[in-house]
Amino acid sequence: MAAAKPVREVIKYGDGTVKARGQRLGGELHGAWKFFRLDGSLMRSGSFNRGRQVGVWCTFTRSGDLVKSTNFGK
Repeated sequence: MAAAKPVREVIKYGDGTVKARGQRLGGELHGAWKFFRLDGSLMRSGSFNRGRQVGVWCTFTRSGDLVKSTNFGK
């Protein structure tokens, strides 16, 4: 039996603006993800391991400055 492969996903707000972009593996968020505000600016980015936040997650201002980074470990 072949191992499941990650599937790319784009989640959009009601007006069609991209809300989030990343991959799912077995239905769970997996790998690198980016989350955007309605104005299109990057709000947060980080990685998941089968639905669990891992590694460093960064939160940004609308102008792109780093607000904080949180390390969720492995």
